[in-house]
Amino acid sequence: MPQISIAAELRSDFGKGAARRLRRAGLIPAVIYGAGTELVHVSVDAHELGQALRNPGAVLEITGAGKGVHVVAREVQRDPVRQNIEHVDLVVQPKA
Repeated sequence: MPQISIAAELRSDFGKGAARRLRRAGLIPAVIYGAGTELVHVSVDAHELGQALRNPGAVLEITGAGKGVHVVAREVQRDPVRQNIEHVDLVVQPKA
């Protein structure tokens, strides 16, 4: 499986308006969660994330936002008409 590194920033504002502001700025709201980890709200670059998600099953290394975490996309929410990514759920990969 390919491993792709993507930079992320922590986000503190939530809701529809905040998500729309992020998308206008070229960022995608995302959530990182998994067994033994806390829920973390981040924003990632829309172009980088779109390119990374073209590889099915790719392991993403989320850098920034405190530390590097290896994740896999569990759910990708897209606009029904334009097919733009609107939100991504990322699950932490267990360390092997």
